Amino acid sequence: MVVRVVVVDDQDMVRSGFAALLSAQSDIDVVGEAPDGRRGVEVCRRTHPDVVLMDIRMPEMDGLKAARRLLDPPPGVTHRPKVLMLTTFDLDDYVYEALQAGAGGFLLKDAPVAELVQAVRVIAAGDALLAPSVTRRLIEDMTRRRPQAGRQARLRLNGLTPRETEVLGLVARGLSNTEIAGTLVVAEQTVKTHMTRLIAKLGARDRAQLVVLAYESGLVVPGSAG
Repeated sequence: MVVRVVVVDDQDMVRSGFAALLSAQSDIDVVGEAPDGRRGVEVCRRTHPDVVLMDIRMPEMDGLKAARRLLDPPPGVTHRPKVLMLTTFDLDDYVYEALQAGAGGFLLKDAPVAELVQAVRVIAAGDALLAPSVTRRLIEDMTRRRPQAGRQARLRLNGLTPRETEVLGLVARGLSNTEIAGTLVVAEQTVKTHMTRLIAKLGARDRAQLVVLAYESGLVVPGSAG
């Protein structure tokens, strides 16, 4: 499968550099670029990408607002791409808000080329939260600052079965479906079924939001994830 990508960044050199690096991959097709969030949304509406690389801080419309428009489109718009936020700050309030809004994860702009390419593939597959060590640190930091979110998250977890709760904890620790299946000694398809139920029961958009909920609820204690 070829992954269709749109790159949105207000720095011309960064945007064109990312686009060139990704276009060099046989399984990635850069179908559009934009210098700000507003035009990024317009390009995505026309090109229907699988993944959007979205800078956070931009003129006209910042990446957070643009991500929200893509992830929660108006009536009549059915396409929802995966969004990978780009930032120069690894502990940025905007990133946490983007994860809550449904972004699949984030990547530091100075990440190695191989990490950028792998991040796009991982986000497209929807299998695992990317940059788990940095993302986990971000979520841990933000959950400490937002204790009120924990009470709401705990209430949302009340309807889960013991096995679903166990799977959620493993997801929050950064395990892929294959790794969770091995840990629980079950078929990978069984894990996928649990994931589908978790997303439906918790009203989450994707794996990233499940991780946020696991930390906010206290199911995973900051600093305990391996």
